[in-house]
Amino acid sequence: MRLTYVIPDIHGRYDLLSDALSGITARSGGEAGCIVTIGDYVDKGPQSREVIDRLRLGVGAPWRLVTLKGNHDAMMVEALRDPAKMAAWLEKGGDTALASYGGDPGDVPRAHIAWLDQLLLMHVDTYRLYVHAGVDPEIPLDRQSQATLLWKRYPKGFSGGFGTLHVVHGHDNYPDGPLLHEGRSNLDTQAWRTGRLMVGVFDDDRPGGPVDFIEIRGPPAEG
Repeated sequence: MRLTYVIPDIHGRYDLLSDALSGITARSGGEAGCIVTIGDYVDKGPQSREVIDRLRLGVGAPWRLVTLKGNHDAMMVEALRDPAKMAAWLEKGGDTALASYGGDPGDVPRAHIAWLDQLLLMHVDTYRLYVHAGVDPEIPLDRQSQATLLWKRYPKGFSGGFGTLHVVHGHDNYPDGPLLHEGRSNLDTQAWRTGRLMVGVFDDDRPGGPVDFIEIRGPPAEG
């Protein structure tokens, strides 16, 4: 059985990311698979820099790591390249990301900015489509806008996916989640605040939603 493990929005919680990677290794029983992280590595939590450093290291062969871009990752890049966008980013949690680099935008390594900028917007396998926020089910994948992929929020109760593909996403947080529908799975449990991260486990040879979860627990955010 080949499995894909999906880590949702981390938002600067290096502790949860580290435990998630360890939990995946333990769950795998020595059978390597694919790990998909669906974006929002930075902002809000305290260790954005450490999260990026860890993901840039990758995972050892024969494991495969697919890192997708989230809207907060895109905002960070835009703010660091265009000072006019800095205030808006800081107000949306960028202040904690910047603090993890010492507080000076000039101290953010160019390699980190470049890594965030080149992240993929989606990943597709036989049965599923992985994306940060969502897709428009009426538009071909090659015509989806970046705004949709990074910012979309599905109508409450919407259960569709994308054709025959089950959509796996985060972005729209539900602390008591994940939210599981016939055509899509929303894995975002606002882990940076709740301390509860849910890693979805998907069978590559079986369509539909997750076959299991790895629940990671850490301290909730202070305040």
